[in-house]
Amino acid sequence: MSDEKKRFLKGAGILVGVLAVLVGWVLYNHFSRFESTDDAFIDAHIIPISPKVAGQILAVHVNDNQAVAAGDPLLEIDPRDYDAKLAEERGKLAAAEAEANRAAADARRYEQIFKQDEISQQQLDNALAAAAFARATYQKELGAYQQAELNLSYAKLVAPDAGRVTRKSAEPGAYVQVGQTLMVIVPDHVWVTANFKETQLTYMRAGQKVTIHVDAFPGRRFEGHVDSIQSGTGERFSVLPPENATGNYVKVVQRIPVKITIDTPPDPAYPMAPGMSVVPSVRVK
Repeated sequence: MSDEKKRFLKGAGILVGVLAVLVGWVLYNHFSRFESTDDAFIDAHIIPISPKVAGQILAVHVNDNQAVAAGDPLLEIDPRDYDAKLAEERGKLAAAEAEANRAAADARRYEQIFKQDEISQQQLDNALAAAAFARATYQKELGAYQQAELNLSYAKLVAPDAGRVTRKSAEPGAYVQVGQTLMVIVPDHVWVTANFKETQLTYMRAGQKVTIHVDAFPGRRFEGHVDSIQSGTGERFSVLPPENATGNYVKVVQRIPVKITIDTPPDPAYPMAPGMSVVPSVRVK
């Protein structure tokens, strides 16, 4: 092998070595500055829609996956029973008010007569007690009337927040019970719940910048920041948390949920729904 070829191979080897060192340094510098996990997903508040009164569904105003705004009508329960109950309570309230007014007027007259020594103290006390009882009856009937008003208003269900309708099971004509889940509203506001290993949290703090990649949208990058770190591992809050004081103990690296707020404005072209897989990278240094 000629000297020229040897020098070329030697130079190439040195160059490859230098490039390998540079690539290694870049990778080390990158991974030492970032903490990432694939145990992460889109999260959101899930709002179940349940009636406060029982009855037959009169109309349903939404469909599955339909976008709704806060206050939009969702469905109506037949209000006739509650209309009748309200009318009944309205009559009872009017009667109780009339009786309370009459008893109060009698009590005032008895007080005047008592001052003239024409009746006994006992008679005055009886008149005052009757007036107090009538006032209490009126308050009771007022409460019943207000409850009847509320029950009538509960016959119309509206969206408590903006979002999308999911898992709709309500159909016109069906009879529903109090507390029965008829549909679910998933609000537009979502965030990321990332389960980092406890060893990854050494330098992680609230406010640090996060790059988010959503599996459903490869090539699209979203920006965010660390909102908060849960005060406890996910396993500690499970239904059956481990009891390390019993049996054989094997140390296992725990994972701690970290809430990440998405700062990139919502884009209809990239809809994010609870449960979607993501890979967040937190810049910790």
